[in-house]
Amino acid sequence: MPSYIITGASRGLGLEFVRQLSSDPSNTVVGLVRDKTATERAIAQELPGRSNVHILQADITDYDAVKTAVAATAQITGGTLDYLIANAAYVSEYDAYDPIGVLGNNPKELEEDLLKSFKVNLVSNIHLFNLYIPLILKGNEKKVISLSTGMADLDSTNKFELQVAPGYAISKAAMNVAVGKFHAQYKKEGVLFMSISPGVSDTGHYNNATPEQMGKVGEMFQKFVTYNPDFNGPSSPEAAVRDVIAVWEGASIESGSDGSFVSHHGNKK
Repeated sequence: MPSYIITGASRGLGLEFVRQLSSDPSNTVVGLVRDKTATERAIAQELPGRSNVHILQADITDYDAVKTAVAATAQITGGTLDYLIANAAYVSEYDAYDPIGVLGNNPKELEEDLLKSFKVNLVSNIHLFNLYIPLILKGNEKKVISLSTGMADLDSTNKFELQVAPGYAISKAAMNVAVGKFHAQYKKEGVLFMSISPGVSDTGHYNNATPEQMGKVGEMFQKFVTYNPDFNGPSSPEAAVRDVIAVWEGASIESGSDGSFVSHHGNKK
């Protein structure tokens, strides 16, 4: 009976992880969210009767709240945890459409946005891993997954001149390194740490974009096609989550997946 903790479980990919993983009644699925009441209401409407879903309230930037959530998780799971899925992230709208040099014309705003990206996407996840590792060490599967992004891949950034979303990309790239550091420490104890990019998924990120901004998004998508000719635009959350789960289910320390950064295809594409 595997147990899962999923951050950012109130919407988008996080909610879809809850939906797919809780479809097996033998799984215990714990969602970490900022608004427990609203999320429980959505779960009751969209996933009625799933008694194996548990929602805990904690903003991942609040260390004490996450620490309390760990204790609550232990009560639910009996003191163990098989999977930690670090899905919650700050996806900035400020830096989504412009390169770092343009954003640098407003240094104060750029610095504030960079610090927020690092606080949420890096520092908070490091604390999250450290707080939950005692439960993971007692679990059977011992898998810790960080949801990353292809924008954090240095090779594709350089080759295809991916200019936009610099703060988001840099913070996610730093988290990939953090995953490697956790791997270096805990591999000998049988814990698999890895970063997986879900690819480009339609989670509403560009809903408020102007026509000019959507033009920049289109240019970025054309570069994705150059990198991967099979790219046909954003996938559905259902497809993205299904692919990510397949990757982590097939991953193991023995196969060399530990500490790796891969796409939802299990490679770099």
